[in-house]
Amino acid sequence: MIAVRYYKASPCPLSQPFVEQVVGQAARHEKKICGSVEITMVNETTIKKLNREHRGKNSATDVLSFPWKESGSKESFLGELFICYPYIVRQAKRFNMSTREEFVRMLAHGLLHLVGHDHVKSTEASKMFNLQEKIVSDSLKKYK
Repeated sequence: MIAVRYYKASPCPLSQPFVEQVVGQAARHEKKICGSVEITMVNETTIKKLNREHRGKNSATDVLSFPWKESGSKESFLGELFICYPYIVRQAKRFNMSTREEFVRMLAHGLLHLVGHDHVKSTEASKMFNLQEKIVSDSLKKYK
């Protein structure tokens, strides 16, 4: 079970129930996704500032993950995700897919980062992206 705190600091048409359903689907595929997570929709100015401050990159991006490194119970706080919906809208057009699909992909991607998945090495990347795409596929089938 995972609890979701969903904030819209920037406009986004996707509802909290939809986001919760996708997070729940991700948790069914990756058992480490449990406890609670905070998801905040932000604009490009905010995501660019966060990316610069925390990653040294002076550009906007789609999603940033900030894991909470707390040991303890399974019901712990996983961390925070910041998602830039305007960036995702443009990215979806560039990849010729629906905004909803790209949003689900970036939400899954961010969640997987929160629980330790990474894509630095090719073997890790393959595992992470395969899991990410299973979450996307199942989420889109179930929550059209």
